[in-house]
Amino acid sequence: MSKWSEIAKQVFEIEIEGLKKVQLDLNSNFDLAIDYLANCKGRVVVTGIGKSGLVGRKIAATLSSTGTPAFFLHPVEGAHGDLGMLRPEDIILAISNSGETDELNAILPSLKSLGLKIIGITSNPNSTLGKLCNLVLKVKVPREACPLNLAPTSSTTATLVIGDALAACLVQKKEFKEKDFKRYHPGGFLGQRLAENITTLMHTNIPLIEETKSLEEALKIMNQANLGIVIIANKHKQLKGVFTDGDLRRFAAQGKLNFHSNISLFMTKNPKFIVSTEKAAKALDIMEEKQITVLPVINNDKDKILLGIIHLHDLLGKGKLKFSL
Repeated sequence: MSKWSEIAKQVFEIEIEGLKKVQLDLNSNFDLAIDYLANCKGRVVVTGIGKSGLVGRKIAATLSSTGTPAFFLHPVEGAHGDLGMLRPEDIILAISNSGETDELNAILPSLKSLGLKIIGITSNPNSTLGKLCNLVLKVKVPREACPLNLAPTSSTTATLVIGDALAACLVQKKEFKEKDFKRYHPGGFLGQRLAENITTLMHTNIPLIEETKSLEEALKIMNQANLGIVIIANKHKQLKGVFTDGDLRRFAAQGKLNFHSNISLFMTKNPKFIVSTEKAAKALDIMEEKQITVLPVINNDKDKILLGIIHLHDLLGKGKLKFSL
């Protein structure tokens, strides 16, 4: 094993040592912190500066994505007006390893005067930060993994794990479920769905009518399918056109409807379609560009044999995708 691999192993060992020490220091204050956060009627406002601030941003993001609304507030920005975004029902999660970070401690008295509860994460409960907080979570590691014992390494890892522990406990206390998680991650669900082949999402029961039939017959089929469209094809199932409920409204407004006339007189010829080898994302691109909600699925550009039909709702998961709470 090389010299660098040995150093890397030492870093792992030092950081694991730090985590074990912080684990042993967990006490009833952690339980109180969970109660504070679970009962918070506002947002969890995470604040810190430097490396603590970077870890704080991640903690805020994890809390938000697991059902506890949170955001990061930079202490300096807070001192210059951003405290105005806070509400009395919010809770502050203040992070400082030493507890003597001037920029952070400078805003804590103002936060207390606003009536906000403050949970501190620090290695020194008797520090200035510790004394200004309602509750302190002690995160003290024996040493940093940095060879100089200067750069925050073990301490930031331990702080990050404390944040993860808070989030994990709140998931269970709030009975936050997988379906709730998906509501906060629509991009992930949608991205996965749009990566699927179009054939896995399409309808194979096509609202189909031959081009020799009447408008009246076409409307019956369109109404039964409840997709707002009927596909027109020849006897070999080759795509010839489409007729939509929008087409119906337009012809009705023009006074040109004759229910006994051939559907070919009303259909849109050479309609947009998608080939069965394409991904669902391609279908969404076409729908967005052409402002349509339904596409015929064909075997190839040459033969244009109908295989199915895809609706916008199929791409979005038929109600599984949530954009609001």
